[in-house]
Order: sequence, then C-alpha cells, then structure tokens
Amino acid sequence: MTIVGIRCDAGARTGVGHLVRCVALAEELVSRGVVVVFLGDLGGVEWAERQLTQRGLPCLPPPSDPAGLVAAVEELELDALVIDSYTLPPEHSVAVRATGRPVLAIVDGDFRGQTADIYVDQNLDSVVEVDGALGLAGLDYALLRGSVRSLRPVTPPVHTDARTPKVVAFFGGTDAYRAAPEIAVRLAQTGARFDATIIGANESLRDELHAVVPGEGQRFDIIPPTDDLPKLLAEADLAVSASGTSTWELLCLGLPAALVWVVDNQILGYDRTIARGFGAGLGRLGHLGADAVDTLERLLTDAAARTELAQRAWSAVDGRGVERVADALLARAASPR
Repeated sequence: MTIVGIRCDAGARTGVGHLVRCVALAEELVSRGVVVVFLGDLGGVEWAERQLTQRGLPCLPPPSDPAGLVAAVEELELDALVIDSYTLPPEHSVAVRATGRPVLAIVDGDFRGQTADIYVDQNLDSVVEVDGALGLAGLDYALLRGSVRSLRPVTPPVHTDARTPKVVAFFGGTDAYRAAPEIAVRLAQTGARFDATIIGANESLRDELHAVVPGEGQRFDIIPPTDDLPKLLAEADLAVSASGTSTWELLCLGLPAALVWVVDNQILGYDRTIARGFGAGLGRLGHLGADAVDTLERLLTDAAARTELAQRAWSAVDGRGVERVADALLARAASPR
C-alpha cells in the first residue's frame, strides 16, 4: 500500500488555492488505491476544512520544524511527500529528501528555495529545468478537481443571444481583498442585462453586495461559498474571477472568463492568459475603470465574442493534468530508496 503525505496550508489571507489543487491530486491518488494524509493548517476556514472531511481525507497539524516533519513522515510511513507552500522553509524538503523519500513540489514560477525530485508548475507557458529533477510544466499538468473535470463539455460551447446571460463571479474561498463588491458595481454599470450569481466569502462581503443596486434587466443572487460552484460555472455564460489556479478550471470548462489580478504573484499568469486570448482582461483590482466596464458590456452583449473565448479556452486545458502528475509521483515513489 502506497502512502503519500501532502504538506499545504490555507487561510483567510493566504486563500485556498494551494489546498484546492492538492485536493485534486489527492482525489486522483485515492482513486488508484493510495492512502493520502494532509499535514497543514487550514486557518479555521470552514469551506477548506469541508473539502477534506467530505472526501475522507485526514488532516494532521503541521510539524513546526524539519525534524518534526521527518518524525511525522517516519511515523506515518510515507512513501512520498507533496509540498505546496509559499512560506514553508526549504529546510523541510531537504530533510525529507535526506530520508530517501521523493518530494514533489508544486510551484508557481519561483521555487522559493524548495528542493524536490519532481517540480510541478501548472501555469501557462511555464518552464521547469532543474538538473537531476523531473520538471512537469504547463497547462498539460493543471491539477483540476473531479467535480470540474466531470463537467467538461465534449465540444467547445457555442453561445447565442437567446437568453439573458448567466454570470458567476467568485474570488476564492476567502476573497481576502474584497473583490466581489467591486465587480458587482462594474457589472451594474454596464447597463446590460444579466442574471448574476456572486459569491460573498463572508457575511460582511455579502452585506456590501446586497447594497449594490442592479439596473433594469439585471439581477444579483448573493450566496456564500458553495461546493456547487463547478455546476454553477458549467451552466454559466460568463465567469468573472481573479487570475489564479481557478483560471485553469474555467478553461477546462470552456467558459468565457473576465479576469482581474489581485496580488503581484498573479500578474504573470494574468498577462500570459490575456495575451494568448484565453480570457478577457479587466485589469488590477482597485483600479478598474471605464475599460473594464466596456469589456464586461461587450462580453454580456456579444454572444459571438463569448463563443470565440470559449473555443480558445476549451482547447487550452484537457483536464488530464492530474493523471499525468499522479503517474510521475507514483513511479518515483515505487523506485528503491
């Protein structure tokens, strides 16, 4: 029996993106008979905790130092460790590798000092070249949950003007930078018809969203974070979201997306996605102006423009990245120490 540990965290400020892609990998591993154990601090984020409990994935407190992590690895009899963190000191991965166990590091361009046997950078046009390590780079290795992959259409969606466009706006499990209210305002300013579901990550955000007044032919449905998000997206005509790990889910679904960038580490992915025509750019959160409103209005009123975006998006991500990463990890874990 193969046992794999996953060291990642989530939190109100750090968000849930690291956890979501690790959950996707865990799903694939479990489907192959692998036992998966999480080691992490989920920051009391209820939605994040639910992602593990509803899948029967145990989560143990994270060891505070390299020696503690090695002790946990030994006690759990792990065959391999996955690390996905911007803050974990690199000494942790060095210590685990010294035991002879392979380490897979999920990164976003900057390795942040982590050393690993396998590096996965699922970002668009990424490149990983490290002597002695296996590099898995690009959208072919996008780690997507089964709830998204199962909803991928067989062919790219074709949009028509036959109905009021359905919009879904979401900004991670915490929306730490309060993007949802700003986007709701910009949607209302378009003057276009729409039926929008906007996810408010907490009660304070939902209060702000309820204060935004829709125009004629516009409707807002304000809801808390939901496990039904993939289904909502699959039924939508347009998504509005932050550039990040969720972008690859939108592409897999062939869903036209209008993207903002919220923090500096999203800029590169945002620029590449917009340059390749896989999404429409609104700009930087907090600095959205008339151009952003014009872009939203065009996407809401031009079905042909949405269809063009959908076709490019659908072709970019095939949804099988998690299988390819699992293949590589299990092959390395099966090698003699």
